[in-house]
Amino acid sequence: MAAAGGGGRSCFVLGASGETGRTLLRELLARRAFARVTLIGRRRLSLGQAEAAVEQAVVDFERLGEHAAAFQGHDVGFCCLGTTRAKAGADGFVRVDRDYVAQAAELARAGGCKHFVLQSSQGANAQSHFLYLRVKGEVENLVQAVGFERCTILRPAVLLCKRQESRPMEWIAQQFLGAVARVCPTAYSVPVETVAKAMVACVLQPGEEKVKVLENGAIHELGKAVPQQST
Repeated sequence: MAAAGGGGRSCFVLGASGETGRTLLRELLARRAFARVTLIGRRRLSLGQAEAAVEQAVVDFERLGEHAAAFQGHDVGFCCLGTTRAKAGADGFVRVDRDYVAQAAELARAGGCKHFVLQSSQGANAQSHFLYLRVKGEVENLVQAVGFERCTILRPAVLLCKRQESRPMEWIAQQFLGAVARVCPTAYSVPVETVAKAMVACVLQPGEEKVKVLENGAIHELGKAVPQQST
């Protein structure tokens, strides 16, 4: 079932099972920004009451070209897809964070998507000696090369959130950065809710730039500029 409102526009979300993706979905549904919201992933998600408001397309990312229909007819694509080197190994990380994302962007463009919104990372640089930052920089370049009418790239710093999966070292870092954020709120971290709000805001606001990169400070500004949703 499609969500009401949104002026008839449609969007898809890649990576809705992750922290940013889950928060983004809540933001999209709360704001009724799109008439149709589709989650594209490797498995169906249990969404509780939200299940009636979205469509879900299950795809095999290793055979993504066979699932072109899932990317047809969307005005906007949100990509929060990603894994970690610890979880998938170096090759798996590259395959998910670069190759899957780049191929999905190509399918989206071919399917009529006009605006692609990519969650990247602070420090992304295709020339970096660090695998994580290099891959993020490479995928940014690949997505830009697809040729969307608009492409917005968000480069958040460390995400402040309560993860469902256990990452002890990241939890320790978040406690430290949460304290630092009270003094320097935009320097080293950003709440995942702020990132999600910024992702929605960037498609609701008119923009003339073909490619726009939002660094961490700009994400804070844009996310806070969105009026709070009444309950």
